[in-house]
Amino acid sequence: MQNIDLICVGKLNAPYFAAGVAEYQKRLGAFCKFRILELPEAPLPDKNASPAQIEKALEKEGKAILGAVRRGACLAALCVEGKLVSSEEIAALLAARAGSGAGDVAFVIGSSHGLAPAVKAAAQVRLSLGRITLPHQLARLVLAEQIYRACTINAGLKYHK
Repeated sequence: MQNIDLICVGKLNAPYFAAGVAEYQKRLGAFCKFRILELPEAPLPDKNASPAQIEKALEKEGKAILGAVRRGACLAALCVEGKLVSSEEIAALLAARAGSGAGDVAFVIGSSHGLAPAVKAAAQVRLSLGRITLPHQLARLVLAEQIYRACTINAGLKYHK
């Protein structure tokens, strides 16, 4: 069974997002070994942090992210410069990895400041959920749903219409 990880910087603190993500996590159990890893946001001195302070925080988060990725997993980073993809393209990515024998995939959502350049450089795939800006908690819910949708597409189920 394929391992699919969702690595996120920060916690889900809104109960309605947590409930939605938990529902898709439960559903995904029929298709893959799905786990969510929540990594702490690097602390910043205040809301008006300097670019250098933000860069240092991103670097710390980046090391934690790269340390959490399973060995041999395809790293798929969500970032603003990522490729806009359809549900079918996410399904194709998962199917290609599963068919290659090296099936593990790790999707990564960074903090509100984004992802460290090292994470983007290490990513085999850079994805975007769209041109709109989503709060990271909502992005986690949307991505969990899209991973579920991709699995149902690959299984030939009617969830995706």
